Amino acid sequence: MAPLKLNSANLSQISTAGDQVKVPTYPRGDAVKEGIVHIGIGGFHRAHLAVYVHELMQNHGVTDYAICGVGLQPFDVAMRDALGSQDHLYTVIERSAKGSAANVVGSINSYLFAPDDREAVIAKMAHPDTHIVSLTITESGYYYNENTHELQSENPDIQFDLNPANDKAPRTTFGFLYAALARRHQQGLKPFTVMSCDNMQKNGSITRHMLESFARLRNPELAKWISEEGHFPNAMVDRITPQTSPADKKSLAENFGIEDSWPVVTEPFMQWVIEDRFCDGRPPFEKVGVQLVNNVHDVEQFEKHKLRLLNGSHSAIGYPGQMAGFKYVHEVMEHPLFRKFVWQMMQDEVKPLLPDIPGVNIDEYCNTLIERFSNPTIMDQLPRVALNASGKIPQFIMPSIAEAIWVSGPFRRLCFVAAAWFRYLHGVDDNGQKFQVDDPMREELQAKAAAGGTNPRELLSIKNLFGDDLRSDKRFIETITTAMEEIARDGIMKTLPKYVD
Repeated sequence: MAPLKLNSANLSQISTAGDQVKVPTYPRGDAVKEGIVHIGIGGFHRAHLAVYVHELMQNHGVTDYAICGVGLQPFDVAMRDALGSQDHLYTVIERSAKGSAANVVGSINSYLFAPDDREAVIAKMAHPDTHIVSLTITESGYYYNENTHELQSENPDIQFDLNPANDKAPRTTFGFLYAALARRHQQGLKPFTVMSCDNMQKNGSITRHMLESFARLRNPELAKWISEEGHFPNAMVDRITPQTSPADKKSLAENFGIEDSWPVVTEPFMQWVIEDRFCDGRPPFEKVGVQLVNNVHDVEQFEKHKLRLLNGSHSAIGYPGQMAGFKYVHEVMEHPLFRKFVWQMMQDEVKPLLPDIPGVNIDEYCNTLIERFSNPTIMDQLPRVALNASGKIPQFIMPSIAEAIWVSGPFRRLCFVAAAWFRYLHGVDDNGQKFQVDDPMREELQAKAAAGGTNPRELLSIKNLFGDDLRSDKRFIETITTAMEEIARDGIMKTLPKYVD
């Protein structure tokens, strides 16, 4: 039997075509309110927040928090077309060693492509039905200077949006947020909650500071209103979501009978810890397993575990793994030396720096991570793990190194990971194969890497990525230099044994 094209008209047939496929049975379209506007509809959002909202709509009758997706960048046109061709429905494929399951998700009710109509995006955010504007815009979308912790106000796109003449045609997320909030303020409405779903430490606090800084440069009165009335909950998010491949689409068609332009592949595991601070209402997230906590401190404890252990280990797999010629995360973990390296880095260098959380067993968490990384059915590609490293290494690896410097703790393996990234920036693996370095700071990073060679000081001089505590520490400089020299001379696989006990 030929696969059925995913759309509203075919849902009833899809639901009866296979026992493993679940489809939404809740109302959609004009029958629901779009209480959430989400900027950045990618794989992670569709496997995480959109799934939580789907479960609320499917199992708890929530009808006022459907999602309107927004794409700001020219490349978002592909998502606009994919979702638009199938009534904004899509399939989430969960894969594990136990097998696969497919669920059709319908919580994304509509989609706006900003380059088509920027005013429509502003009007949607400003609408009284909108209670939350959520973000998955990657680290670079926040225009956050890691060194000064301030807005990159000199950025040309931020400068464009700061010009009042461009009020109706903003380019950046903060330009759109400002324009919509200004309109709500003028209309006497509450501000919407701005909810970051990006994998950044203190994501809500950073979002608040960047938006308030932007607003102060435009209108101090509005900035004061945002500061006093607006809420920006901090959150920790977690679900491994590899890039969708043509093979995934083919597998979905063959095994589940669904033709989907852009399905999402993910793991069964899913976690979201969020500060319970919303200024204009929220869905009952607690009914679908979201962990709502009292304050930013509680979030930060979970967040620190996740960023340093999961994301730090992803970096330890991604950069040296790709340099060594591996293609997938699970392939790296199948190599006993790499597996041991990742475990020892977590246990010996990262774990001692982490806070205790009541009810959380760090060793069990580490074991769960090893199991998740080793899942062969996810087919998580290393280039996905490695992209945009300028927003990752300073968050996932360097803070552990900085704390180890402070307490005179071990950090050899962490330095090996940083050195592997520095070598990775040259864009050539140990077998001489060239690859694309996908990073918003690529030109500067590659120029510094070429100039520095095996001397880390050139790259460490980038002040918006690395702090003085790293540049001025003799032990760190010596350790990372040694690792860089060894990797350059011998390659990853011959160097790795020196970092495994």
